[in-house]
Amino acid sequence: MNDSAPRRARVRAPELIGKGGWLNTGGKQYTLSDLRGRVVVLDFWTFCCVNCLHVLDELRELEEKHRDTLVIIGVHSPKFVHEAEHQAVVDAVERYGVEHPVLDDPELATWKQYAVRAWPTLVVIDPEGYVVAQHAGEGHAHAIEKLVEELEAEHEAKGTLRRGDGPYVPPEPEPTTLRFPGKALLLPSGNFLVSDTTRHQLVELEADGESVVRRIGGGGRGLADGGPDTALFSEPQGLALLDDTTVVVADTVNHALRRLDLATGEVTTVAGTGRQWMQGEPTSGAAREVSLSSPWDVAHWRGKVWIAMAGVHQLWAWDPAAGTVEVTAGTTNEGLVDGPGREAWFAQPSGLAVSTDGERLWLADSETSALRWVDGDGAVHTAVGTGLFDFGHRDGEAGQALLQHPLGVTPLPDGSVAVSDTYNHALRRFDPATGEVATLATDLREPSDAVLVGGDIVVVESARHRLTRLRLPEEAVRVESVAHRTRRAATEVAPGRLELDVIFQAPAGQKLDTRYGPSTRLLVSSTPPELLLAGEGADTDLSRALELNPAVAEGVLHVSAMAASCDDDPANEYPACHVHQQDWGVPVRLTADGATRLPLVLAGMDA
Repeated sequence: MNDSAPRRARVRAPELIGKGGWLNTGGKQYTLSDLRGRVVVLDFWTFCCVNCLHVLDELRELEEKHRDTLVIIGVHSPKFVHEAEHQAVVDAVERYGVEHPVLDDPELATWKQYAVRAWPTLVVIDPEGYVVAQHAGEGHAHAIEKLVEELEAEHEAKGTLRRGDGPYVPPEPEPTTLRFPGKALLLPSGNFLVSDTTRHQLVELEADGESVVRRIGGGGRGLADGGPDTALFSEPQGLALLDDTTVVVADTVNHALRRLDLATGEVTTVAGTGRQWMQGEPTSGAAREVSLSSPWDVAHWRGKVWIAMAGVHQLWAWDPAAGTVEVTAGTTNEGLVDGPGREAWFAQPSGLAVSTDGERLWLADSETSALRWVDGDGAVHTAVGTGLFDFGHRDGEAGQALLQHPLGVTPLPDGSVAVSDTYNHALRRFDPATGEVATLATDLREPSDAVLVGGDIVVVESARHRLTRLRLPEEAVRVESVAHRTRRAATEVAPGRLELDVIFQAPAGQKLDTRYGPSTRLLVSSTPPELLLAGEGADTDLSRALELNPAVAEGVLHVSAMAASCDDDPANEYPACHVHQQDWGVPVRLTADGATRLPLVLAGMDA
């Protein structure tokens, strides 16, 4: 490397291996040597993970701007069993508009080679095939862009940069009426309104669930108010009736709530700024002045529209009369903790519905594979589910029953609730009166919502691109029980003192933002809580000594880190600032000869 070039740690990048092969390349299989001469960014993602979806959106502009020098490659690394199915990855790549090659790695071979610990993780490889940076979590696109520009200049000067078209080949579009629909709503007219998520539209269907009455939205990705032909959405999901003439729409990737006038088709924005909420920003106030984060579903309950805020693991509410939004439950920590709303933990709440008696707000908490509910006092309870790492398909008594990443809930007339058990391709039922879970139907393809129509239930079969009408069965379907745990291997650590180091290096041209106090935050907890004898809680230092209990054989360390960096230019009175944040759930096993240090890379390289 010449003396004028920036000095960086350089580690030879391991080969890209994935049993599922390559997508979005027109059938061609690639190796790293095929990409020599280009800057390569590996995006380790899994399609259940909302933070991974945020990163896909963060990377779109970077991808477009540096298309002739930069190749982004998604390395799909599954958490849930369903995500290891090749067709499910094919579907997800189209569903979320991924416009770069994707390596399907169902056995986590490349994940292990790169020692990745969290979804999402971004790894930057220079044109000579060396790893030069790693970033975990969200908020890194600006830092990666600076690094890409540096690498372009450096390797242009060395003659090792190769410009030209990348390996991306778009798939052929399919001519279906709906494309990966998300949620459905029964309108007062008897018609259905469906969020046609991948096409960025709402579609009104006749009572047969098939014939199109009208489409609302121009069809391209964007945020614009207006009539049915000019309004724009970005991956809309949840729908709720505000009154007989008004629908509220969770416009997920726009981080906004929209109002649809059913008579005119006019769309207006009622909440959100169009930007994603980040730690430290306001959590209440005038609805159009407070940012939201991936609102996934909405439900009208007790005079307010409740919002499943999947992006920050909380419930919020919009008050249509006051024009305000506020947090109603959740801390932003990811996990399963019941109790008063402000103390509860969620993990990507993705489905909401009001019980038939109006006393409960049911919710599908997708990443904990849980069915939960909020009572009239705002307290949170769990009906089915145990946490982030256990899932499966098991009926019977609710305490031992298992779901797999459910996205929808539908109250039934008898007080029970149907669950769209998405990754099990099933419709399940929980009866609060008996505490039992049963299976109502199988052989659905990624059901994401359902609506009751008389004695029938109409299911949104998202990955079959249709609504499917079923008779509500008298008898449950018998299903052979299966139980799973998340596929990641545990990290072996020694009992006693463990040095936790979160590595953060500010991007080139930036420094930590200390104008208003500390710019970093580290929050540590564990499952079970007895695993940590010392070191839990929040502080501002990114390094911490933990004390692990030798009496606990294994568990999970929950680590949440945040760092804010700003442009380092004394002449600039208003420097641009960026927040970098990530949550890790690190499975650990205590062994006498285990590690005494646990490094987690937020941004940079571990020396």
